[in-house]
Amino acid sequence: MTPSNQSNKENNANRKQEELKDKTYTSYIHMNDESLVNELFQAAKEKLYNVNLWSNLPGITSHFQMYTSAGDKKQSPKPEVNDYIKINLPGPFPENWVIVTEVTEEKDMAQFTVSPSESPVEKWEQDEEIEHFFIKEATSTFQVERKDNSIYAHEIGKNEGINNEGDEAGNRKLINTILAKGGWAGFQQYQWKKLLDYFVNKTQITSE
Repeated sequence: MTPSNQSNKENNANRKQEELKDKTYTSYIHMNDESLVNELFQAAKEKLYNVNLWSNLPGITSHFQMYTSAGDKKQSPKPEVNDYIKINLPGPFPENWVIVTEVTEEKDMAQFTVSPSESPVEKWEQDEEIEHFFIKEATSTFQVERKDNSIYAHEIGKNEGINNEGDEAGNRKLINTILAKGGWAGFQQYQWKKLLDYFVNKTQITSE
């Protein structure tokens, strides 16, 4: 590799690194009644895991549906590693898929992590396209934790880069750019804040 090519490669790598974003959203509730805090924490874990019910958040919201690794709809209220979640944003946008990469539960904390992925159907067709507007290296961790007499809920996004280059973007390069810079950029805080408020009992779902 010539020095100029090496320099271009390094510049591109640095540019892509600079474009990656980390974002964290948080909601919490504090109570003086320890028994009530324990009760609400158990409820928060159930809300965290029952992804299908997230679609029932009040007002404008995305639609969430869990799938098994084989591509079948899943009704079980707890995600497992290699499960998928289909996310439909409000509006005329293509569906987006994430795969569950980690599930962790401790005495005072529960969380699961997802990353953008192909759809569970198209993966059997050797399709490299990531059906999401973020790159596959991005992660999103949904977490609830109990600290003393408070319950915290977090959405922790890391490596949020736009999926608009190469085979992984497929024919979604333009729409992924529009979503990441426009639609989702303006909706992200609203969506996750409402979800986290639901986890800590500040917001209730409209129906089941």
